[in-house]
Amino acid sequence: MNYWLLKTEPDNYSYDDLVKDKKTVWDGVANNAALICIRNTRKGDKAFIYHTGAERQIVGIAEIVSDPYPDPKADNPKLAVFDIKPLKKLNTPVTLAQIKAIKKYLEFPLVKEGRKSVVEVPKEYWDDFLKMSGSK
Repeated sequence: MNYWLLKTEPDNYSYDDLVKDKKTVWDGVANNAALICIRNTRKGDKAFIYHTGAERQIVGIAEIVSDPYPDPKADNPKLAVFDIKPLKKLNTPVTLAQIKAIKKYLEFPLVKEGRKSVVEVPKEYWDDFLKMSGSK
């Protein structure tokens, strides 16, 4: 199993929207580096949902429920999507400021590549962020 972080603008689509919808297609990604990440996802992987904009925090956990597939809304075979469902909201969101304050995370793509909308999360970091949130 792999772990990911998916960025979304909460005014556009929030974790609460995912809970309400019960499942969604994760689409709208055109950045090549993020598309590589999307193509590396697999059904059963877990993903943090990160709210961008004014919030800048990890707010919930989702499960990837499909392997990646070509975006059916795009006329470009390079664009890929996958389906996700919500698993749980974090007890306490983990902010970007908290993550940046810890030296070991300075090379983490969330910090180093701020515009990348899908990033892989090492298992150790996944566990750390869960502890920081008070979630299991």
